[in-house]
Amino acid sequence: MRLVFCGTPQFAVPTLNALLQAGHRVDLVLSQPDRASGRGMEVQTSPVKRYAEQHGLVLAQPEKIRNNPELQERLQALSPDAIVIVAYGRLIPPWMLTLPKYGNLNVHASLLPKYRGAAPIQWAVANGETETGITTMRLDEGLDTGDILLRQRVPILPQQTSGELSPVLADVGAELMVRTLAGLEQGTLAPTPQDHSRATLAPILQREDGRVDWNRTAQQIFDRWRGFQPWPGAFTSFHGKKWILHAMQVVADPAGLSAAPGTLVRKANRLLVACGEGSWIELLELQMEGKRRMPVEAFLNGLSFTEGERLDSR
Repeated sequence: MRLVFCGTPQFAVPTLNALLQAGHRVDLVLSQPDRASGRGMEVQTSPVKRYAEQHGLVLAQPEKIRNNPELQERLQALSPDAIVIVAYGRLIPPWMLTLPKYGNLNVHASLLPKYRGAAPIQWAVANGETETGITTMRLDEGLDTGDILLRQRVPILPQQTSGELSPVLADVGAELMVRTLAGLEQGTLAPTPQDHSRATLAPILQREDGRVDWNRTAQQIFDRWRGFQPWPGAFTSFHGKKWILHAMQVVADPAGLSAAPGTLVRKANRLLVACGEGSWIELLELQMEGKRRMPVEAFLNGLSFTEGERLDSR
């Protein structure tokens, strides 16, 4: 097929690569404009842009695609069979949705209609799901509301973070999009409307999502830590200083421990925190505001607290 590909982060790269390997012709790649980021505000190029340049693909980085007559004219002239969209980061305008023969086809990292929105991987892990997956769908004007084309289930392992799960799903999505295009071209694939009554949302993450609420159970806190890796992570505060929690684990057998949520308990070189419903978290690697990241043993060397003191909670 003759395709236009729209994508920005690393998650999109395996699909672009798979389309080329399958023999499809990608006439144009659209990616987000370069942005300044980080402490030094250095200009960063997207992984999709780097891939396109390395493979000699025609690339465009429009600031906007809605109300962009130049882009509309360019895509109309290309007359692609399909537009493939993977984590592009832009809402697709109506003129673009109706342009190609097979529509605008999206790789979405959840089993739709669950986890519609910008952060489906993170929220599935954070909510303690044991399974997620990939859905390919034909986009419409709603938020991930289009007809389902193919789905594939993927387990979420008990210790797996969203950062570890993402490349697994990216590879599954790449293979599933190749199968989707083949099915559409051969006429063997029938779109299935979503059951909107079963929809759940996965909104864009905010920094405050990483603030630990010690009233949650230890498992809930651990799942949210897994889900919010690498950003916004998990953090709390003590005596007005922010603590970034880089590693933790649920205390499997907290026999004999009892305290209000957020209470700190030191046991030799271990640092435990009371959580909701009598559960406990063990902190393994921490970073105090303005300090370097360190294992708990080193962190405890500079930490002083009295029995019964508590970490800040919401």
